[in-house]
Amino acid sequence: MEEFSTFGLLRLSFLFVVFISSLLVEGDNLDSDGSNAALCETDLTSFLPFPYSTLPDMVCRPLWNSYLLRYSHSKNNEITIVLSTIYTSGWVGIGFSRDGMMLNSSCMVGWVNLEGRGRIKQYYVKGFTASEIKPDEGELPLTNVPPLVSLQGATIYLAFQLKYNKTLKTQPILLAFSTKTPHHHHLAVHDDKTTIYFDFSSGNTDSSVDLSRSILKDRRTHGTLALLAWGLFLPVGAILARYLKHKDRRWYYLHIAFQFIGFLLGVSAVVVGLSLNNTFHSFISAHKGIGIFVLVLTILQVLAFFLRPSQDSKYRRYWNWYHNWAGRICLFFAAVNIVLGMHIASAGQAWRVGYGFLLGSILVAVVILEALLRLQRSREHDNHPPFSMSSMEQEISL
Repeated sequence: MEEFSTFGLLRLSFLFVVFISSLLVEGDNLDSDGSNAALCETDLTSFLPFPYSTLPDMVCRPLWNSYLLRYSHSKNNEITIVLSTIYTSGWVGIGFSRDGMMLNSSCMVGWVNLEGRGRIKQYYVKGFTASEIKPDEGELPLTNVPPLVSLQGATIYLAFQLKYNKTLKTQPILLAFSTKTPHHHHLAVHDDKTTIYFDFSSGNTDSSVDLSRSILKDRRTHGTLALLAWGLFLPVGAILARYLKHKDRRWYYLHIAFQFIGFLLGVSAVVVGLSLNNTFHSFISAHKGIGIFVLVLTILQVLAFFLRPSQDSKYRRYWNWYHNWAGRICLFFAAVNIVLGMHIASAGQAWRVGYGFLLGSILVAVVILEALLRLQRSREHDNHPPFSMSSMEQEISL
């Protein structure tokens, strides 16, 4: 009970301090210019070694609650980061996300253990359970400069250095804390968290909320366009070409119309996706690669329309074979990429159910129409048996 009460007091005191600090940071901007300027003027050389102690052209910005971010860029795209916040117990962390979500993010987490020693590790979030948050794993490009933790009074400092291939620009940042100290490097569930879209090139946080909404809107637009293109119009256009061309000549014009609309929607989806990729650093190589592959196949299908041989050409059957199988491969990988995209974006239940219903309906329609087509061909074969010498002899004898 004594241990419990002590831990409870620590937890309550920490939450109280964070609450008060959040009021100080947000209220009236808390005369933020003066207060934040005072915090940013803290002399780091007294407790942090080089290069964390001297940050040339340092940018210092408040992020959330008592979190304060200091960082400095170098000419070779190295970025040195010092994150500070109020601390009593447990752990504090900053994560770099692919898309603003916790899943598949890489985080730097720091704490002070029971012996009073600072600890900092990189973690990779493979899932939402404690066992799926892997220590000493992640995608952050850490340099050879060792990361470190320093506790000064009631403030903890996490310092680390990253090196990118290009200048770090807008980046989704996850901030979280817990009052429970990690046990054998396994993190306890966070008490609170937030996501901020931070522009490292300008240090501007004023538009972070608007940028977050803009990126979320672009993600939805990208998903909607891709789903309409490769999930609806292009599959329906392919169905029209295979199962209705023996019924009416209008199938051809419907096929062209559906494929053209699907092509325009697909190109638009890729343009929005590339815009998202350029907005912040993205590590979604599989989704991006499959998307480009599907787009190339779609473009080749459109070009094939203009290179179609005449019906009496000896190359027509080879063109038909290519056009049919290239289309099937394109739609297969497009379906895989749509599912992969929803998984990466942690799409809600409505997206998953909606696409599942659409895909299921298309597959059921294909199965039924394919069965009817084969039944029709079988009947035509029975009504018009293949020509043979025996049948000719029978006709002659008659």
